[in-house]
Amino acid sequence: QVQLVESGGGLVQAGGSLRLSCAASGRIYSIDTMAWYRQAPGKQRELVASITSSGSTDYADSVKGRFTISRENVQNTVYLQMVSLIPEDTAVYYCNADRILSSSGLGRNYWGQGTQVTVSS
Repeated sequence: QVQLVESGGGLVQAGGSLRLSCAASGRIYSIDTMAWYRQAPGKQRELVASITSSGSTDYADSVKGRFTISRENVQNTVYLQMVSLIPEDTAVYYCNADRILSSSGLGRNYWGQGTQVTVSS
């Protein structure tokens, strides 16, 4: 059974940095796209950044130049390095993995449990 587990959230002052990690567990053969989403109170969940298995990345305009997504395919892990954080980055951050080929077959759209990031002014 495939599971995604995030870590690295917390409380940080504006201008600070955090690094989020998300590890996919299970008998996994490959993962196509991994991504980070976030959801602030009263707002819809939004895509923050994504990365394909070949390393192609995409970012929301609001985080370009401040956030960097990366992954380690062998360890089935994705990271989100966040610098120059602002209060508007406060949200629950969710890891997402799409098209996971595992011993159970091809699965779509897995989600982690979420990790809170709070940026104080």
